[in-house]
Amino acid sequence: MLAASVVSVALVAGTSFWSFGLYIDPLEREFGWSRWAVSGGFSIALLVGSAASPLIGRGVDRYGPRRVILLGAVLTAGSFLLLATTTELWQWFVYQSITAVFRNMMFFIPFQTLVSRWFDRRRGLAVGILGTGFSMGGFVVVPILQAVINAVQWEGSFVFSAIVTVAVIAPLSLLLIRDHPSDMGVEVDGDAQPEGAPPKPAVLTGLTDRQALRTPLFWVIALALMVFFFGMFGWTAHAVPYYESVGYSKWWAAQLLAIAAGSGIITRLVFGYVADRIPRIEVAAMALCACLTLSMLVLLVTGGSVVGVVIFLGFWFVGSSGGPMIEPLLTSRTFGMAYFASILGALGLVSQSGQIVSPIIAGAIFDATGEYDWALVMFACSMGLSLLLYWLAWKLPRPELPVVSVVTSADGGGQARRSAEA
Repeated sequence: MLAASVVSVALVAGTSFWSFGLYIDPLEREFGWSRWAVSGGFSIALLVGSAASPLIGRGVDRYGPRRVILLGAVLTAGSFLLLATTTELWQWFVYQSITAVFRNMMFFIPFQTLVSRWFDRRRGLAVGILGTGFSMGGFVVVPILQAVINAVQWEGSFVFSAIVTVAVIAPLSLLLIRDHPSDMGVEVDGDAQPEGAPPKPAVLTGLTDRQALRTPLFWVIALALMVFFFGMFGWTAHAVPYYESVGYSKWWAAQLLAIAAGSGIITRLVFGYVADRIPRIEVAAMALCACLTLSMLVLLVTGGSVVGVVIFLGFWFVGSSGGPMIEPLLTSRTFGMAYFASILGALGLVSQSGQIVSPIIAGAIFDATGEYDWALVMFACSMGLSLLLYWLAWKLPRPELPVVSVVTSADGGGQARRSAEA
């Protein structure tokens, strides 16, 4: 189940998050669109996708991750085919937005919920293993997509993404993924149930999404994640064009992005191992933000020289190690597991807003100045602000979590019913 989750996340991350930069130059050349406009398509898509996150989270809590992932795979494949027919700027915006909503149905919210439900004692390591899928998406899928674009243009790349998405994720969802340990006849403590016995309700702790929204800690964490992803996503979306702007070839630009992504295969395993052994994830998040701030400053000072890029990659390897893992680990430890997906979706509505504006602003900076220096300053400042907000979250007290009974159905759906005593 965990292996299926890693493969699925790798594919989704590679065909969406990591590949954004691959389409900027081809679309600029074919349609004459500005870098601001092309980046705006990604940002509008993220706006629509983040707005749908709370609904997707509630759907995952109510119907189970497996059903949502399967439906998302089919719908995302269809939306990729729509993107392949793009001829007008408004179509680029609309089709990207449709894809963003469907993609979220088979990306972080359902898979992080799935893994967090299955793994308790080593949840950090399990989430770390899942995070390697995100890294493999950049390391493995991006070079493949670049080769596909070179061979059959950007339209063929979207068709290729559609075919691979439904051919890989749909069978994995049907054959390997199960929503709860009880679906396999196993209780949370690892004891097998008698054959034919109905699944026992799982006893979890956690706030509802409404209760979480009323805590100051929720908003501090949400803002910290927002500015954190502002910097990370803004850089990733423009990494390939940045490398090209300072003199690297298209091939080397794609390889440098792939190297940065591939490093996460190791660093995220290390982060997951460490996460199980530290009491507060906020402390680790502060260290990551410090490394990412330094990585941007190194590029700014060195101008993207070979030595500068090597030093940058060193800081980036460490700083980005816990990128996609901080959010689920903070959510489970701070607000509990009973309504995990709903709270994760609510956090995503705020945190993803940083991703929405970042590519647009960076693209506008390049259009106005012909370089990315001020964009690097912006990314460094966002990481520094995130560090301060994680420090504030570390100082705030955590809420007391009530006990909740979760009833699971035979086909894997599950829903928390009511709270018992705290």
